[in-house]
Amino acid sequence: MEVASLLPVQGPCPVCYSPSHAPIKRSTRFRNVRYRDGDSLNVKRLTVVIRIWFLSLATCAAVVAFSFVRMDVPMALHFWKVGRVLRPLNEPFGAAIVLSAESAVILAMVLARLVRGHISVFGETLAIACLTSICAYGINDHVLKVLFGVPNPTDVMLGARHSFNFWAGSENSSFPSGHMALAGAFAGVFIRLYRASIWPLSALLLLAAGLLLVGDWHFLSDVVAGTFFGISAGILAGEGRAAHSNPER
Repeated sequence: MEVASLLPVQGPCPVCYSPSHAPIKRSTRFRNVRYRDGDSLNVKRLTVVIRIWFLSLATCAAVVAFSFVRMDVPMALHFWKVGRVLRPLNEPFGAAIVLSAESAVILAMVLARLVRGHISVFGETLAIACLTSICAYGINDHVLKVLFGVPNPTDVMLGARHSFNFWAGSENSSFPSGHMALAGAFAGVFIRLYRASIWPLSALLLLAAGLLLVGDWHFLSDVVAGTFFGISAGILAGEGRAAHSNPER
């Protein structure tokens, strides 16, 4: 037997080697998804976001509970006479008008995409904001209002009790505010994707909330709960948009 045959074979054995022995390259897709603004979606960041949201939820619940017990009815009584002056605004700014406008925007973006083959990033964001707003309004009015069943300020002023009537509500119930869910969801998308829009949109939301209170369309607790629900939905949609449009680098 030759000496060369006793020497160890250099490199992988041609018979024993298979792709299964190759080093495993683990994907980092879900460990490090980078966004245009430099953020990194990882477990630590997700944990922080969830904690902040639950802290905000607890704060919102406390404010809603205090407002429901202490402030809702007194504020409605205070603004009852002023609200009659603002009643004509119910027609041009009704939910049906706003929903129709948002649907028209979505349709326009779809047609632009079909004709031109693409739309701008702002156009995509606008379409997502409108779609999120419509969905948030639908869930709010057809699920949450029916679930909580709180009479609206007009019914309370006419003698109804300001209380929760679970699973006995309707679209005309008061809690949470459908207008603020509608506006908050739209604003939440832009707040997540365009940081410069935070202050202007916050000011507009505050103005809308004030009008709803002064016009006696909603109680303070309705406005707070509807705003929180809407903004939460909008930020969630914006987060999904950011993750989808910015693959790993």
